[in-house]
This record gives sequence, structure tokens and C-alpha cells, in this order.
Amino acid sequence: MEINGATELYGIMGNPVAHSLSPAMHNGAFAALGLNKAYLPFVVQDVAQAMTGLRALGIKGASVTIPHKQAVIPYLDTIDPVAEKIGAVNTLLIHDNAIHGANTDWLGANRALSEKISLKGSSVLLLGAGGSARAIGFGLLEAGASLTIASRTQEKGLALAKLLGCTWLPLAEAATAKGDALVNATSMGMGDQQNLLPIAEEALANFKVVMDIVYAPLATRLLQAAGQAGCQTINGLAMLLYQGAAQFELWTGEQAPVEVMRQSLLTSLGVVTK
Repeated sequence: MEINGATELYGIMGNPVAHSLSPAMHNGAFAALGLNKAYLPFVVQDVAQAMTGLRALGIKGASVTIPHKQAVIPYLDTIDPVAEKIGAVNTLLIHDNAIHGANTDWLGANRALSEKISLKGSSVLLLGAGGSARAIGFGLLEAGASLTIASRTQEKGLALAKLLGCTWLPLAEAATAKGDALVNATSMGMGDQQNLLPIAEEALANFKVVMDIVYAPLATRLLQAAGQAGCQTINGLAMLLYQGAAQFELWTGEQAPVEVMRQSLLTSLGVVTK
């Protein structure tokens, strides 16, 4: 797609953001549907100035990533009720100089899990109490699942459990839990924590499905161990893909070309597919 005077701009604001796979995913989708749109990474340190800049430059929409998902909220003109309940925004829609905030993280997690299990009436152990865990936990409850949260930090874990009205466990005691699905929303498994497991390996047999939101590496140590324990596994690309598809549909009103977006993500990660 040729960029010209009519090209509509979108982007992702965060810090750091150079590593983001979202530009490849969304630009691939725009091209597949022949849309005159482009998506860029925006390194943002000052959120207030960035929000003013989005309006001033006529940007049509943006993804919001770490560490700005809560910081953008005071600068919104309107906010989706679900995003307001979650207390975090990952999607901006900009129209007539007004910025609307939404959250698609929970939609992405629910869609990824729903491919393996029926969420209504299921029991899920969620590891972590940060922003991602908050969105995922809310989405699971919306879908009718029962939820237990386990986290390293008692204060954050108890606060999130109270907000969601569910049970909390210290992460060290997570191995005592059983359920239909286990979701890792901690940072264990990525970067310098690649060799760490967020839960004892022998506990994985207590779950039918194990999902890890970490996508680099794609096959985390947790997912490798879960596969060996006989669990169905969901890698971190699934949530990233489906939250992105929901963003695309909010921005364009078009059905997202999910398989094109999936292939764009895999190519960006250097994964060769047949």
C-alpha cells in the first residue's frame, strides 16, 4: 500500500516499544484488506503531551502498552464501561478530536481460551496480579468462569482478589490448586526469567489447559512442561493476536483478517510455517 496524503495513521504508544510486534500485525491486516492506513511505534515518555499530539496530528487510533495503560485514562474524553471497570485501557479511538478508551486484552484472552475450553462454569487459576492479570481476570468472570488468583506480592494479589470477588493464594501455594485451566500472567518465562517456572512442574497435571501470555520465547518452559504433563497448551501469541483483531475491528468496522495477522506475527518472530 502506497503511503500518500490520504493515508490514515495509527500506532502503539509505550516505553519501550521498539520490540512490539503490533506494527507488523496491523500493517499486514491493513494491506490484506487494501486499506489506506499505516501503523507506527511511538515511544512515549510524557503521556499528557502524547495525548495532545495524537489529537493535533489527526491520528485515528492507537494501541497502548506498558507502562501507560492506566496513565492515559485521565486524558480520555470517553471510556468504555468495561475498560473503566478493569481500570486499564489498551485501545484508543480518535474521532473529531475526541479520544475514546477501550480494552481488548480481556477479549483476546477469552477468545484464546475459548478455543480449548468452554469458559462458562469452568474453574481457572490465574497467576499474577498486574495489569494483564487484572484484564484477564475480569474477562473470565464476565464469561462465567470461577477464578482463583495466585501472586508473589500479597498486597497486590489481595487487592485484585477483592476487586474481582475471588480467592487469593500465595504463589508458593499455587501447586495445591486444581482447575480446568491455568493462566500465567506473570513475567516468569521471559527475558532473564526464561528458566523459571511460575508453578511447580508436578502441579501441571491438575489442569486440562495451560495458557502462557509470554510470547518470547513462543514455547516457554511452562508450556513445554505442560505439554509433557498431557495438558493442552496456548502460547502467548494467541492473546496478542485476538486482542489485536478486536482493535482492528473497532478501528475499521471490518472483520479482521485473523490468519494474515497470525502469519505476520509468526514471521516477525522468525517462525517458519509450511
